[in-house]
Amino acid sequence: MLMMMMRGGRSWVALVLAGMVFAVMPHSDCAFTPVDSYLVACGSTQNVTFEGRTFVPDTLQSSILLKGNSVAASAGSPSDVPLPLHQSARVFPQTGSYRFRIRQRGRHWIRLYFHPIRGSGQNLTSASITVVTDEYVLLKNFTFKNYNGSYLFKEYAVNITGDTLTLTFIPSNHSVAFVNAIEVVSIPDGVIPDQAIGLSPKGAFSIYEHVLETVYRLNMGGPVITPANDTLGRIWENDAKYLHVNSSATNVSVSPSVIRYTLVKPEIAPNWVYATAETMGDPDVPNENFNITWVFPVDPEFKYFVRVHFCDIVSKLLNDLVFTLYINSDVALGVVDLSAWTGDLAVPLYRDFVSNSTTETDTLTVSVGPELQADVSNAIMNGVEIMKISNAARSLDGHTSVDDLFPVSPLKKKKIWIILGSALGASLLAASLVLCYCCLSARQSKTPHQGRPLLHLPLYGNSLTMSKMSTVSQKSGGTASCISLSSSSLGRVFLFQEIMDATNRFDESLLLGVGGFGRVYKGTLEDGTRVAVKRGNPRSEQGLAEFRTEIEMLSKLRHRHLVSLIGYCDERSEMILVYEYMANGPLRSHLYGTDLPSLPWKQRLEICIGAARGLHYLHTGAARSIIHRDVKTTNILLDENFVAKVADFGLSKAGPNIDQTHVSTAVKGSFGYLDPEYFRRQQLTEKSDVYSFGVVLMEVICTRPALNPVLPREQVNIAEWALNWQKKGMLDQIMDQNLRGKVNPASLKKFGETAEKCLSEHGVDRPSMGDVLWNLEYALQLQESSAALAEPEENSTNHIPSIPLTPYDNSTSVISHRRSGSDDDDADDAATSVVFSQLVNPRGR
Repeated sequence: MLMMMMRGGRSWVALVLAGMVFAVMPHSDCAFTPVDSYLVACGSTQNVTFEGRTFVPDTLQSSILLKGNSVAASAGSPSDVPLPLHQSARVFPQTGSYRFRIRQRGRHWIRLYFHPIRGSGQNLTSASITVVTDEYVLLKNFTFKNYNGSYLFKEYAVNITGDTLTLTFIPSNHSVAFVNAIEVVSIPDGVIPDQAIGLSPKGAFSIYEHVLETVYRLNMGGPVITPANDTLGRIWENDAKYLHVNSSATNVSVSPSVIRYTLVKPEIAPNWVYATAETMGDPDVPNENFNITWVFPVDPEFKYFVRVHFCDIVSKLLNDLVFTLYINSDVALGVVDLSAWTGDLAVPLYRDFVSNSTTETDTLTVSVGPELQADVSNAIMNGVEIMKISNAARSLDGHTSVDDLFPVSPLKKKKIWIILGSALGASLLAASLVLCYCCLSARQSKTPHQGRPLLHLPLYGNSLTMSKMSTVSQKSGGTASCISLSSSSLGRVFLFQEIMDATNRFDESLLLGVGGFGRVYKGTLEDGTRVAVKRGNPRSEQGLAEFRTEIEMLSKLRHRHLVSLIGYCDERSEMILVYEYMANGPLRSHLYGTDLPSLPWKQRLEICIGAARGLHYLHTGAARSIIHRDVKTTNILLDENFVAKVADFGLSKAGPNIDQTHVSTAVKGSFGYLDPEYFRRQQLTEKSDVYSFGVVLMEVICTRPALNPVLPREQVNIAEWALNWQKKGMLDQIMDQNLRGKVNPASLKKFGETAEKCLSEHGVDRPSMGDVLWNLEYALQLQESSAALAEPEENSTNHIPSIPLTPYDNSTSVISHRRSGSDDDDADDAATSVVFSQLVNPRGR
């Protein structure tokens, strides 16, 4: 458990001296200002100052709603409590809660302070406390009767996806619950990752949907760091008491001013963490290649997020210090050469992992030891953070979920009535629609069929009118309740028998691929037209939603660089979409994983430009933008002429209205391509597609998957790995070997700059797809120019002067009824090409 005070140690003299240095420690140069910052003195009547911060009484904060019966309690004297924050408490005889208004979604610290003060009229020592958020159990049945300390401090990192946070305090065992102080504070983006490398089993582990509890946060070889000296208000304790062998480590330190944050944000850890370290000491053992090991007691039923901090403050030369990092018995990092990773000395670095406790004991161990082949026998560690990860019950304390604690809560009762009312309304609506459908069918059977049939989609495919009855009818093959999407632009309606004939009864030899929606087959229509037939899974509710979205989107879209929807089949509970056939398949197949010949650089640029045109049309070609939401190399298809077309619109979403900045929606897409800002905050914009396209650009140049968990940690995510090389101006060092010596350096530079901008952490810093398109066309012109072309100036976004700028009318690209590949389409695309080749990136002027 993270303690507020440092206890134990090897040398009190050394620690006292360190404390004296710490007293004059400089604060971080880059202070973080959280959007949400609630410092609450529970039950207090006045402000309380603690560690340089002011805590305000809970009754004086307008953005906090206190619910339930509660009483305020106060200590008799300030000398009776360990900390100033313990002078008062809020006591809950029954379940009560605090509700906080959240202005910025994302990760927040929740810090709770507990001390059983006297004079409250209650025996708080025997209080049994349970604390939950809206979805997670943070603390379960805690009591000071079974606790050795005089006070308890808990810190959690919770991902808040709504506009409010509710902390509920539940007394149990006929007792009361209480809390002395609460912090709810925004965490900067990037401090808590969305995923980390799992060590056992190996692979990527998603942290995004979990709550984390800080159990250890250590400043190796240095003094305690208090919230007053950490911009994020964290506590870092000394590592002495966790060392397996005290004499195995030696303290080293430098001035914090020499630490250079070139790869790591200052918020990751204060400079004092990186300015102190433990290195190998003299353990009096025969083998000089021993390991420095720290042992941490943990709950064996949970997984743990482990962050290890490094900074080479001991070497005189680069590449001198080479060592190995172990977590339990796993080799977390085989060959750690810090200067090779950072390019210099005294540059901070950290690595993230997920691990369990050891199987033999309820402990987790972290060790560093020298590399046997290294010239210098030494190892170093500057800091470590260990955080418990919530389990399947969404709990950090046992296996009881929030649902178990509130089996029939008022909120659930309200939801139940809403669900029942919705179901009843849906059933009545379904019955009415069936009656109407039958009447229409009877009328149509008496008259010759005229015009194109209407598109009927299963009622339960609409999330707003989903019902078990309609689902059962679909699965049983009965006639489902239906809704009608009447439109003249939905394309041809195919009979199921036509689809069977076109695909030779879905012959597996014609299978082109399998996706989340279903299986895709190659087909040939009666007139010889080759098509791609996507057959959905009728039992998949997600598939139904995608089926509907795909038809609704593609019925409005026609562009040379978007895969065209030819028609659909909605018969016999089948969900089938028929597209134009793309002879050369997905872009990914031509980059890696197959025996297909390597694409030349010019062709890769042309493919990227085609895909960018398609995405730019989605973002700007209609009255309301469309966000693809699943841009990746498998959704960029190539026709027989290698013309790129964007495909798969099942996850697409209409963009924000003119008075909005984003669309709030659940996160969907593919890992490795997801916009980190969208992933954290569920706020979708066109710039989310731009980020995904930046990953595609890196795949095109490096010819490797977006995520590859078997690679070393720094190489797992292509966006991070390639971006680091690009920022060093060394993208050519990791590019496809087949391109070496065949790419104009100026073209490569412009391509790399474009990808780098797309992968900016914040959407506002990313270019629009129009800007991306212009830069790619410019990179193509640089490649096509003579080999003697000089490298462009740093400001390489100046427009090409040989072609006059022409006003662009977006409306010329909105085509509702024409097939892709028509003469009109080509004309539109040609006009678009001329215009976009002239666009000037405003940031480059």
